[in-house]
Amino acid sequence: MTQIVVVEDDPRIASFLAKGLAAEGYVVSIASNEGEAISLVDFIGRDLSLVLLDLGLPGSDGLSLLSILRDRGIRAPVIIVTARQATTDKVAGLDAGATDYITKPFAFDEMLARIRAALRTPDQEVSNVLVVEDLHFDLSSKEIRRGDLQIELSPREWALLELFMRNPMQILSRVQILNRVWDYGFDPSSNIVDVYVGYLRRKLNRPGLTPLIHTVRGAGYRLLPRP
Repeated sequence: MTQIVVVEDDPRIASFLAKGLAAEGYVVSIASNEGEAISLVDFIGRDLSLVLLDLGLPGSDGLSLLSILRDRGIRAPVIIVTARQATTDKVAGLDAGATDYITKPFAFDEMLARIRAALRTPDQEVSNVLVVEDLHFDLSSKEIRRGDLQIELSPREWALLELFMRNPMQILSRVQILNRVWDYGFDPSSNIVDVYVGYLRRKLNRPGLTPLIHTVRGAGYRLLPRP
């Protein structure tokens, strides 16, 4: 069981993270200030797996909380999640003991990738290539191929394809895709998901090749070859 403490005073962002992480199988607790965070960490104890920490907390700076946690021997990974984008802020956070630093707004899929990286143990093998049928996606070089055919994608299409390839045969709703590939502030009534799935489908579902991306009426989309 992976227990994550989210320290975030914005209820909208905290709820977005809690729901999304819970859907991924994580156990999530929320603290809105330094005192609540310390109490939660003390209560969870050695079962604490990771902390997502906002810097702009009411009454204190997140860096002071980070220092308190490290001084008390808490060695769980801490990922700073903040709107502060200055290099000096990033350096200060990492020097204070943060494991990683991500700025708002963020794509949820990137957040999940950073969490996986922070929780990864040294002996775990990491594959940089995703494979589904004849589709190969090299995450390092961003090279996508179907057989001998090289496919060029935009950065947003990369993120969308990675989501599909990490969840082959799973039906992904428009809301799930929006939350994972776009940031938390994006309008859920937008048709942006359908637009980008259309772009991706036209690039992957080439004539003569087995279609891979399919619409599931009333439910969303999925990546798999039809029988």
